Amino acid sequence: MKVVFIEDVEGVALGGEVKEVKNGFARNYLIPKNLAAPATHNNLQRIHKLTKDAAVSRAHRLDEMKTLATSLDGSEISIEMRAGSNNRLYGSVTGTMVADALSEEKGIAIERRLVQLDEPIREVGTYDVPLRLFADVNASIKVTVYATGTDPFEMVAEEEDPSQDDTDQESDEEENLNSTELQEESSVPEEDELSKEDSEETPQG
Repeated sequence: MKVVFIEDVEGVALGGEVKEVKNGFARNYLIPKNLAAPATHNNLQRIHKLTKDAAVSRAHRLDEMKTLATSLDGSEISIEMRAGSNNRLYGSVTGTMVADALSEEKGIAIERRLVQLDEPIREVGTYDVPLRLFADVNASIKVTVYATGTDPFEMVAEEEDPSQDDTDQESDEEENLNSTELQEESSVPEEDELSKEDSEETPQG
């Protein structure tokens, strides 16, 4: 079916464009949502106005998404999941779950398609998840997936301060070094004892 696009449809067409699409796509999605209309004579006469209106709508949408990106960028959310002792999840965290958690955190509706999660998260940890809000408008959030019954804040603190293990290791190494030095010192005869032994071995004249 040939249709005239009333609004931009990402990855398909811009408002004002005339394109041939599948009948089902047009009748079940584009036309009911008022994103496109059949390419009748009257609608084709309206192309100039549709193109102009779509450009205005696009600019408005761009401003909205830039504001949203500023609000979302750097946000942190936590998702609780059941996990085994090896930190593997019983299940996985999907893009839909991330979108829902972010929507609840921010109090605004975030669509699943905006979350650019290449594959579901299957292990406990903290992940950087990109958001694609609009053409050339992106943001990034941190998603902490933690096991049921644990504290997500403690896990984040441990991940952010790996130096604690290094400090403990350095303390052990220093303690071992000091112990070795003490053993070496105790095995060296004192100077007075050596002198005494020398004098006893020297024949008397």
